[in-house]
Amino acid sequence: MYKKIFSILTFLFLFNICSSQEHAWVYFKDKPDEAAFLASPLSMLTQKALDRRTKQNITLDNKDIPISNTYISSVKNAIGIEVKSKSKWLNALHIIGSETDINALADLSFVDYIEFAANNLNASSKSINVIQDKFEVKIDFNYGSSANQIEILNGDFLHQQNFTGNGMTIAVMDGGFLGVNTFTAFQRIRDNNQILGGYDFVNRSTNFYSGISHGTSVLSTMAAFVDGQLVGTAPDANYYLFITEDGSQETPLEESLWVEAAEKADSLGVDVINTSLGYSTFDDSRYNYTYADMNGTTTFITRGADIAFSRGMIVVNSAGNSGNNPWHYITAPADGFNVLAIGAVDGNENITGFSSFGPTSDSRIKPDANAKGGGTTLINGSGNVSTGNGTSFSSPVICGIIACLWQAYPYKTNIEIIQIIKESGHLYSNPRDQEGYGIPDFETVFNTLSGNNIFADSFKLYPNPFQNTIRFQFINNFDNLQVTIFDLLGKRLLAKKVTQNNPLINVNNLSQGIYILRVNQNKKSKSFKVIKK
Repeated sequence: MYKKIFSILTFLFLFNICSSQEHAWVYFKDKPDEAAFLASPLSMLTQKALDRRTKQNITLDNKDIPISNTYISSVKNAIGIEVKSKSKWLNALHIIGSETDINALADLSFVDYIEFAANNLNASSKSINVIQDKFEVKIDFNYGSSANQIEILNGDFLHQQNFTGNGMTIAVMDGGFLGVNTFTAFQRIRDNNQILGGYDFVNRSTNFYSGISHGTSVLSTMAAFVDGQLVGTAPDANYYLFITEDGSQETPLEESLWVEAAEKADSLGVDVINTSLGYSTFDDSRYNYTYADMNGTTTFITRGADIAFSRGMIVVNSAGNSGNNPWHYITAPADGFNVLAIGAVDGNENITGFSSFGPTSDSRIKPDANAKGGGTTLINGSGNVSTGNGTSFSSPVICGIIACLWQAYPYKTNIEIIQIIKESGHLYSNPRDQEGYGIPDFETVFNTLSGNNIFADSFKLYPNPFQNTIRFQFINNFDNLQVTIFDLLGKRLLAKKVTQNNPLINVNNLSQGIYILRVNQNKKSKSFKVIKK
């Protein structure tokens, strides 16, 4: 009797092991349809995507070719296998099945290799010493101005040059966008048809105004407009909203869904991707990563993010909120070689304690830049102006400004753009583990790209503060400037041409206050804040 019970228990135990469902990726050897697709590029990518490649001299290659439908069907039809996601860039499918059924796929002639998410099922194992990093919105209904978060970066300078993201396209990868279709703060982008579309990859649904409200708050730092309270850093950009994060659980599938969404973004011609997500731990601890895995080559999502960059996009990612935790490092995909990992500073430009530390495990500097993530002004899950803490918000704040900068210099490559942003960081010559290259200066970046430093040194204006007149002094025979004065809301109040023979501007009709004075000549421009007493 006891032997029989023991046999039954043993059978049930073994059955449990054999039937437990594992996450894995199956990689294929080739793409047999490559020639046909390369001969018809519009069957893979939109014209906007092809144009982005052309501007940066990026040619089509094997990674652009879709996975063979024959391969996908064969895996789908295999016993015990469920296909959850696919990546043409990595030529792989994310699958779920028993260990036995997954390993059986290796017998298919076109399968290259199989990689289990539980690394103990692979050749080597991952040690586990991590704490889960989630991004929370702190709601305190503080209706302060959002000026600080853009002024820290001198991003307001770009807006003063009329670079507000117009014509640029940003994809936001997140856990949900509840309320974006109804909240007043997003009325402006809805009315202007700036939301180009989206998709819920988690539930395979076209309803992307669902999930959690984290993505709503993230999007608001770039796109919301509440006059006098919150203006996003890229208020005139176009947006795609993709749900790749499952707010109810943490599984390796979310990495694959992110890569799938990035491939979709590429095909649609997206310029910049923002991701306020990071992966180091999962509900099943067997899938957890270690610091050694933060090397730019290990995680599925990081490899996908670097391929996204190779397609001509800029990938901006939160560094993580683990600075005060035993695991205090950046999380994937912030470890990517070409991913801009963004740390968080407060309103006084001091690094926040929660902002995750670099460098990568292979000793590359991270984070790449910092922006305001301590007390960031945003729209909360109730649709109100509030504040939040997290690199979740420093990332989109700077992402929006990057889109404005690229609007100003559309023929600069993504390589050139991210390098000059790093070089403008206040710690570039002396980076630190938690701050990386520090806070970038987008006015300096703009002037460096345009040669405006030479332009601005060719004249002076005085006095400032002024009373009834502003005088221009020209240097080295410089002459003939177009001068425009705006109020702080962007309304044009005065426009006049000044020359060496007529260097004065009469501003007697202006009231006391602060104004923006813009000087233009031959597509170069420089803005000043001036004060009338």
